[in-house]
Amino acid sequence: MSFPDMQPADIVYLNGVYVKKDEACLSPFDRGFLFAHAAYEVTAVFGGELIDFDAHMARLVRTLEGIDIPRDDLTVCLQDLHEELISRNGVIEGFVYLQVTAGAYGRRDFGGPETLMPGLFMFCETRNLIGEKAQYGVSAITVEDQRWKRRDYKTTQLLSQALAYRESERGGAFGAILHEDGMVTEAASANLWVVLDAETLVTRNLGRQILPGITRQSVLDHMGRIGMTVEERVIALDELKTAREVFTTSATGLVLPVVELDGKPVGTGKPGPVTRRVQGQYYRGIGADVDARAPWLEGA
Repeated sequence: MSFPDMQPADIVYLNGVYVKKDEACLSPFDRGFLFAHAAYEVTAVFGGELIDFDAHMARLVRTLEGIDIPRDDLTVCLQDLHEELISRNGVIEGFVYLQVTAGAYGRRDFGGPETLMPGLFMFCETRNLIGEKAQYGVSAITVEDQRWKRRDYKTTQLLSQALAYRESERGGAFGAILHEDGMVTEAASANLWVVLDAETLVTRNLGRQILPGITRQSVLDHMGRIGMTVEERVIALDELKTAREVFTTSATGLVLPVVELDGKPVGTGKPGPVTRRVQGQYYRGIGADVDARAPWLEGA
């Protein structure tokens, strides 16, 4: 079965109603629109099933609590809403995007009312999660990290990341890897991994500097089960630029090799053996028929 690279679905969910995407209307006074006062999650769909859904919802709850949006019973029905949206749009492979805003109150006021009434928006897309980018790898550039200090919350304050992507596109690259004070943080919309020797994977340790990626944790779990060593620590920019292999993990990219950095090849300029092993383990973990979907793994 083949899938288009990306195909936006027609039906979205907005504040209690399923509507066609072109008919969805949001108040311009919504705090998510005015202040980026909103949390979001992106959950992969593979074989019609949600991947790591409970972990995504746990992170959503943590973000909502951190940015002072009441969740009340909001999260109780979210699995049903995800599954209904997937069903209405016939999504077999792709993702579901969810955004919870701090609501609209007919005025622009920094503090807002004492009791916030959250808004909820959801949409989904069909996307080929295991495709040519996973097979051949992508290029990236390094960009100074200028995000706010609470990067461990998954909020819609994404201007710095959006500008990093625009800079990478102008340079003919696919994405950006962020750094500050000579140390790597993460990719613009993914966690970063480097291979420094034949057996050791390194990824940035958790803290306020990076997002605690759900796919990141899943890969850690898979690597632990097969006995591969993973170091969680700060990665120097110089280490990144001399790494044998580099890859990213995210819900929409899964395990994505980076084969070119700042115009220079990473390692051999092709996805390396450790990256291939990680891809194979992760793909099997989500139920993929690796022989059919990723024959290029060659037994990894």
